[in-house]
Amino acid sequence: MGQGFQPRVLVVENDPFTLALVRQALIAANFAVVGAPAVPDAISKIESFSPHAIVTDLNFGHGAPTGADLLAHVDEHHPWIGKVVLTSHGSASLALPMGNQLTDDVVYLVKTQVSSVSDLVSAVNESITGQTEATVPQVNLSEQIRISKAQGQILLLIAEGYTNAAIAKKRGASVRSTEALVQRTFTALGLGNDADFNPRTKAVRMWQQGQIFVK
Repeated sequence: MGQGFQPRVLVVENDPFTLALVRQALIAANFAVVGAPAVPDAISKIESFSPHAIVTDLNFGHGAPTGADLLAHVDEHHPWIGKVVLTSHGSASLALPMGNQLTDDVVYLVKTQVSSVSDLVSAVNESITGQTEATVPQVNLSEQIRISKAQGQILLLIAEGYTNAAIAKKRGASVRSTEALVQRTFTALGLGNDADFNPRTKAVRMWQQGQIFVK
């Protein structure tokens, strides 16, 4: 970037701690930064803040607009804005199991693989200048465990912390049938009844590490 130029970055993240960390890191790197906790807030701030780039997570909770929805909106109405995804998921298809897709020019960062602030700064600069090819990870499906869309929905709700009873209520199903679907999901993932491990935690970790593919 040219000397004296201060790019404006909109950071969209629903975890307050992560949002604060990312904002502070980018401000220290001489970016002007505004945060938003959800997609509707981000869309309204685009008009007033006019960012050069957006850094967004993908998943904002069950039923809420996703980061992919936000970036599709940007691609349609503000195509000059750089687009960076910063997420815990190793694959966009896992964070967006219901068929949403990212636009082709997204710079994709996995939180656990960001080793320094310079990684984030480089991604933002690349998204603004367009001097990079699409970086959405390509997943080798032959190395993944395939599950159904229903099982993918179950995993998404488990990842958000819902109990079986709460999942049943959200899906309009009985607790008994929900418990059976949860157990079938664990079985499909190869998670047996091991007293030393929590299958819910292991399933979410597999999801985030890109080991699961939703058919």
